[in-house]
Parts: sequence; structure tokens; C-alpha cells
Amino acid sequence: MKKYNEITSLNLDTTSKKEFENNSMKTTNVNILLNRVRLDKKREIKKKIYFSLILVSLISTLILYINI
Repeated sequence: MKKYNEITSLNLDTTSKKEFENNSMKTTNVNILLNRVRLDKKREIKKKIYFSLILVSLISTLILYINI
């Protein structure tokens, strides 16, 4: 009977290890997705800044051209 208890406890340990590994993998995947979203936000902000700078420069050159 003692051996049976040892085997059961070993099975529980491996099961808990597998569950822990699965949970940690899911957490890693979520972190990767969050990082991707952050990078996408940064890219969008950069695009908006570049577009606004180009727009302002075009308008300013147009105003200078009209004044001359």
C-alpha cells in the first residue's frame, strides 16, 4: 500500500508541473502580444508625427510662395 501512495504522489507532481508549464507558456504568449501592441502604437504615433510635420511644412512653403 505504501508504494501505491508514492506512485500517486509522483503522478500528481508531474501533473502539476505540466499545468504550471502550460500556464507559463500562456503568460509568455500574452506578454508577446502586449509587446506587439505597444510597438504598433509607437509606429502609429511616429506615422502621425511624420504626416503632421510634412503637412505643416507644405502649408508653410505654400504660404511663403504666395507672399513672394
